[in-house]
Amino acid sequence: MKMKIAVVPGDGIGPEVTAQAVRALQVVGDVCGHTFECREYAIGGAGYLKAGNPLPDETLKACLEADAVLLGAVGGPQFEKLEPHLRPEAGLLRIRKELGCFANLRPAIAYPTLADCSPLKIEVIRGADILVVRELLGGLYFAEPRGVEQNSAYNTMRYSEAEIERIAHVAFKAAMKRRKKVTSVDKANVLETSRLWRQVVTRVAQEYPEITLEHALVDSFAMQMITTPTRFDVVLTENLFGDILSDESAVIAGSLGLLASASIGGKVDLYEPIHGSAPDIAGKGIANPIGAIASVAMFLRYTAELPQEATAIEDAIRKTLEAGLRTKDLVRGGGRAVSTEEMGNRILETLGDLLHSRMAYHAV
Repeated sequence: MKMKIAVVPGDGIGPEVTAQAVRALQVVGDVCGHTFECREYAIGGAGYLKAGNPLPDETLKACLEADAVLLGAVGGPQFEKLEPHLRPEAGLLRIRKELGCFANLRPAIAYPTLADCSPLKIEVIRGADILVVRELLGGLYFAEPRGVEQNSAYNTMRYSEAEIERIAHVAFKAAMKRRKKVTSVDKANVLETSRLWRQVVTRVAQEYPEITLEHALVDSFAMQMITTPTRFDVVLTENLFGDILSDESAVIAGSLGLLASASIGGKVDLYEPIHGSAPDIAGKGIANPIGAIASVAMFLRYTAELPQEATAIEDAIRKTLEAGLRTKDLVRGGGRAVSTEEMGNRILETLGDLLHSRMAYHAV
C-alpha cells in the first residue's frame, strides 16, 4: 500500500507530538511493507507567521491532494489579538470545512493501569469505553449570520435535516460494531435545533432495529457521563456539545493527552489528538504523544483500512502503559515522568515487536 499523508504540526506542542505519530507510521510502513509518504506544511499560527494566513494556499492544496491529513494542534497567546479570520483557530475550522469532514469520532477509554490518573473512583470508571460522534461542520461554529456590533455579539445555531441524518447514520453504524447503544444528546427542552435533531435521529434509528436509542439533555448528560460512564457506548451530538463533552470525557481516561480523534466523511479524512497546543509546556519535551499516536491508529483503521496494524498500535500503547511509563500529565504523587521522546521510543519499540511477531505468526 502507498499513501500520501499531509502532516500539519501546527503550534505549541503540536510539532512535538506529531513527530512521534509520524514515527509510528514509519514503523508500520517499514515492518509491514507499506509506503506512507509524509510531507509537512504550515497551519494555524505557524501558517500565519509563514504566509500571513492560518491556512496557506500551499497547505490547503497539499491537504486536498493527500490521502489523509495528520494534524497536531493550533493556537497560542501571541495570536489572540489578531483579527478573527487570521487567528490559528480559523485555519483549523477552514481545513475541516474544505476537506468536508462532517463526522468527528472521539473515543475515551479507561485504561485499567491509569485508574489512579483519573479523579474519579476506580469502581466508577472501570470498563468505561465511550465513543463520542460529534457533528463537525454545522451549529454555532459555522452557521450564519454571526458578528460583533458595538455593544453585542451574536452567533447562529442552525442544522438541516440532511446534516443531522448523515451524522446519525455514522453513529448508528459505529454502534453496530460496538455494544449496540446510542445516546443522542441535545437540548430539546429549549432549542428548536435540538427538537429537530431529536426528531431526525429518532427517524433514522428505525433503520437500525438492533440498536437501542436513548435521548438525553446535555446538562444532565454531562453529569451522568462522569457519575456512570459505563452506561454509555456511542454518544451522538452536535458540534458545540460534542466539543465540550469529548473534552470532559478525558476525566474518564485520565488526561486530554491520551485522546485521539478522526474527522471523516468528506473528500479527505483528518486525524488529530483532541488536546490543544498547550503553549505553557511547548518545547519542554514533556507533552504526552499518546493521543497523536492513537490518531495514527484511527487513520489506519478508517482510511487505510488496515485494522490489524491499527490494533497493533493500540496494543503497543496499552502495553507501554502497563509497563508503568507515564508522561508528566499522567504522574500522580511524585512519580517519575518520562519525556515525549522516551514515551514515543517505548511505544514504537513495542509496536515493532508486536508487528514482527504477528507477521511471523501469520506466515507459519
